[in-house]
Amino acid sequence: MGVSALEHITIRCAQLQRTRDFYVELLGLEEGARPAFPFRVYWLYLGGIPVVHLVEASDKASAWGGEIVIARPGEGTGCFDHVAFRGDDGAAMKARLDRAGITYKERAVPGGAISQLFIPDPEGVLVEINFRND
Repeated sequence: MGVSALEHITIRCAQLQRTRDFYVELLGLEEGARPAFPFRVYWLYLGGIPVVHLVEASDKASAWGGEIVIARPGEGTGCFDHVAFRGDDGAAMKARLDRAGITYKERAVPGGAISQLFIPDPEGVLVEINFRND
């Protein structure tokens, strides 16, 4: 027995609205239905699946339903490095990021089949977008 699919990532946000806007307005995820948690949260959907959960930073473990140890904003994400999405139009995404004044880095995967953009979100999580060069 093991795992069969990645369900979602959760980002604890000191800048909840700004982070929501990054994923919705720049990357194109859609805000959608979510459970009625007792704290501020956004569930962001991709292809009908809630893949990114944004949770307002809170120092209260009780808001999470128990004694879960969570790092404070600004303390980093430990060994977690980045999250990657598949993109469909690299030139359009670069133009969108340029218009928004967002800094990004480009990389080509050796072999030329994939080009990548790396963008830090407002909370410091690195977002990778892969574009297939078919």
